[in-house]
Amino acid sequence: MTIGNHLQDLDGLPAFDFGGVRPEQPELPEADAVAWRITGSSYGDDETWPEAFNRFTGTVDVTRVRALIVGAWSDPFEEGPEEVAAALLAVRDRLPALRALFIGDMVMEECEISWIKQGDVTPFLDAFPDLETFGVRGGTGLVFTAVRHDKLRSLTVETGGMPAHAVRGVAASDFPALEHLDLWLGTSEYGGNCELADLAPFFAGTRLPALRSLALRDSEIQDEIAAGFAAAPVVARLETLDLSMGVLTDDGAAALLGGQPLTHLKTLDLHHNYFSDGVNERLREALEPAGVQLELDPDSDDEDLDEDGTVWRFVAVGE
Repeated sequence: MTIGNHLQDLDGLPAFDFGGVRPEQPELPEADAVAWRITGSSYGDDETWPEAFNRFTGTVDVTRVRALIVGAWSDPFEEGPEEVAAALLAVRDRLPALRALFIGDMVMEECEISWIKQGDVTPFLDAFPDLETFGVRGGTGLVFTAVRHDKLRSLTVETGGMPAHAVRGVAASDFPALEHLDLWLGTSEYGGNCELADLAPFFAGTRLPALRSLALRDSEIQDEIAAGFAAAPVVARLETLDLSMGVLTDDGAAALLGGQPLTHLKTLDLHHNYFSDGVNERLREALEPAGVQLELDPDSDDEDLDEDGTVWRFVAVGE
């Protein structure tokens, strides 16, 4: 599966594509009423992202803007978002109300998720100390330096392969207000080379005292991750645990069912799995009577079988 749809909202605000005043759109929304998506030409044959953003800052009262979505920039499969960062950081003093920022909202026609070239995204966090929601899509060249941010409540990193050094950077960061963390770890084919030891700080949760929702998903090592959560201290204070989109089999389900109680959770998301017949029912019998909302597939995802008997299982989002 690839990314086929742009973000529909960000931090509770509906996404709105900025294109200037058009005949069919005589009036723009109020500056603080939407999440503004700014997009340039991903093939470099039209308006660049900095040009579109410059037009945006000259049209909208940016002092009231609460949420920004960065869409395609020029040649995202070759160039990272350095020009985007420069343009945003140049006007950061004019964005005092900014609370939500997403970098790289591109669909497959613009650039596949694992082809999006990223860079060091922590300068965005340094530049906006009042940011509460931050997200990024794309893992190629992704750098996440350990950082402290006192107000961030939600962090999302969507990749088809998240480099281990970036995983470790997030894990070593101090986010005292963070309530929601969502990491798409991806596959080794696209650079997702983290190991279970890299995820140990998330299992402990000591740097994330406010965490209530944790997603470590879209991974080839989803069974190992499930086993890690079976005794992870952080689980006791979670409301939502998300292990979806990866290669999750009966071994992972058995680890969860045999580990610490999960009946306090509001939601356990295990969709996109490779369970055998009956595992879904055992999970429901164990958890639904306690009021846990289970996200499961009606049927397990299909496995591919080579002529030599090799079984192939795939994450939900790779390329």
